[in-house]
Amino acid sequence: MEYKVLVADDEIELLDALELYTELENIKLIKAYDGAEALELFEKERPHLVMLDIMMPVLDGFSVLKKIREESKVPAIMLTARGEDYDKILGLELGADDYITKPYNPMVVVARIKAQLRRNYAYQEESEIQTPVLKCFDITLNREEGIAEKRGKKLELTPKEFLILELLMKNQGRIFTKQQIFDYVWNEDYVADDNTVMVHVGNLRAKIEDNPKAPKILTTIKGLGYKIEKE
Repeated sequence: MEYKVLVADDEIELLDALELYTELENIKLIKAYDGAEALELFEKERPHLVMLDIMMPVLDGFSVLKKIREESKVPAIMLTARGEDYDKILGLELGADDYITKPYNPMVVVARIKAQLRRNYAYQEESEIQTPVLKCFDITLNREEGIAEKRGKKLELTPKEFLILELLMKNQGRIFTKQQIFDYVWNEDYVADDNTVMVHVGNLRAKIEDNPKAPKILTTIKGLGYKIEKE
């Protein structure tokens, strides 16, 4: 799937540089150079995410975001050159999901864009609505009641363990990286050297496997991540 990202900034060179990196990630960059053009392109293109510079001609980023929020909950990242707490607080109160201080590294910006896209779109599957109860091997997970059982016996899972198990069970056979799991469960920025996911997966494995040291259900794919094996 190709995502569309609307970026509004009057610094043309920055947008052109950013576009080189988004193209590599199969992200279509829609460029606007002032606030009024940003609103026109938003109505026309219906992007999956918007990134708005606070200081723009015609309409500033705050005004553009406020107008967008009247009709859409699309993820929004604010760009600020000032780095002032007031700007950040106002942006968040208006409905921004993240902020980036300029000047920025395009690779960092792309990483933040991808994190928001994963968070908001990657796991919105029809099966989530149609399947309140998930089953694999001897495990049953009731998503509406928040209960997991193995061979009819309730598993005492923490909320984080339940969400990890839910993600992997509804995507049986699919590998998830630590970052993807972290984004789904914790809904905050991932720290690359954080062992949080590994610890929680280890605790979960101890509760669902007959032999946690030789797991057959929740397996580790070296160098890639984790998955629930297909039966």
